[in-house]
Amino acid sequence: MIRIQNIYYMLAYAFHVLNEEGYKQVATEDFEYTSDLFAAILSKGIASQIKRGLSREYISKTEAVISPAGKINVSASIVQNSMLKKKLVCDYDEFTENSCLNKILKTTAMLLIRCPEVSTQHKKALRKTMLYFSNVDEINPRRIQWSSIRYHRNNATYKMLLNICYLVIEGMLMTEQDGSRKLARYVDDQHMHRLYEKFVLEYYRRHYPQFNASSTIIDWDVDGGEIEYLPTMKSDITLRYRGKTLIIDTKYYEKTMQINSLFNSQTIHSHNLYQIFTYVKNMDLARSGNISGLLLYAKTDEDIVPDNDYIIGGNRISVKTLDLNTDFSNISKQLNAIVEKMLL
Repeated sequence: MIRIQNIYYMLAYAFHVLNEEGYKQVATEDFEYTSDLFAAILSKGIASQIKRGLSREYISKTEAVISPAGKINVSASIVQNSMLKKKLVCDYDEFTENSCLNKILKTTAMLLIRCPEVSTQHKKALRKTMLYFSNVDEINPRRIQWSSIRYHRNNATYKMLLNICYLVIEGMLMTEQDGSRKLARYVDDQHMHRLYEKFVLEYYRRHYPQFNASSTIIDWDVDGGEIEYLPTMKSDITLRYRGKTLIIDTKYYEKTMQINSLFNSQTIHSHNLYQIFTYVKNMDLARSGNISGLLLYAKTDEDIVPDNDYIIGGNRISVKTLDLNTDFSNISKQLNAIVEKMLL
C-alpha cells in the first residue's frame, strides 16, 4: 500500500515544478483516490499554463474557401465542383491551439471530470480551465503516440502536465466490455514502478549531491572485448562516494517474495538477485569489494519484510524494503539511513 499523499511527494521529486508556490496547497489536501490527486494537480497546472499561453502549432488543412489561402488545389477543386459555389479548395497551414499537446490535456481532463472518484471541487476547477479549450479536440487516448512528443524551449512547461496525463491514461484507463472507458482507482504497478524509480533517484540527487546520483550504463567484463548480442546493463541508481559505489535496483511489486510451492517456502525473487549481482560483479573490475548492490522493494502487506545483508563473492548485496504507507518524514528517514549506513 502507498498513501495517496505520498504519490504527490514522489511526483514533486520526479518533476521539480511541483515544488513551486502554486502547487503547495495540493500538498496539504487529503486524497482518497489517485485520480482525485491527479485532477487537483492538473487543474492548477493547466490554469498556470493558460496564464503563460497555450501552445500553438501549424497544422496542415485542405478545404474549400471563398478567399484563396496557401496553395490552390486545382484537381480537388474540379472533383468537388467547388468553383460552382464560388470557392476553391486550398492547401494551407493554420496556426492553431488545437495542437497535439492541448488535445492530450483536454482528453485527460475530460476523463477525470467524468470519473466518479474525483471530488466536485476538482471537477469544477477542471471544467473552468476547459472553457479555454473550446477550440481543442478530444482524441482517442489509446492512439496517443507518446514517443513522438518532443519538448523544446517553447513547450517545456508542458512536460510535467503531459507526464501526469501519461500516468492517468496508461496507468489507470480501463476499457469496459461495452466499449466505454473508466479510470481505475489506483495507478498500476508497472507505471508506479517507473515513478518509484525516478523518485528515489531524484531524492538522492537533491539531498545527497556528494553521491553524484545517476542512472549508469555498466560495461560487461568480458575477455577479448567481444560484446555483440550481450544485453545493455543499466542501473536504476548508482551512488559514488570516496571510493565506494552503491548500485540500487528499485522494485515495485504486489508481492515482494516468491513462493516455492515444492518446498513450501518464500524467497527473494531469484531473477532480481541474479540481476543486481551481475551488475555489481561486472562493475567491480578490480575485485576490490568496494562495489555494493541494493534491491530496494516498496513494502507490501506481506508478513515477511526483507531486510538482509549478504557478502557474496566478496561484495555486499543487500535487500531492503521502503515503507511508502507512512508519513513522508519517515520515508525520508528510511532513505537516509540506507545510504548513510552503506556509504558514509
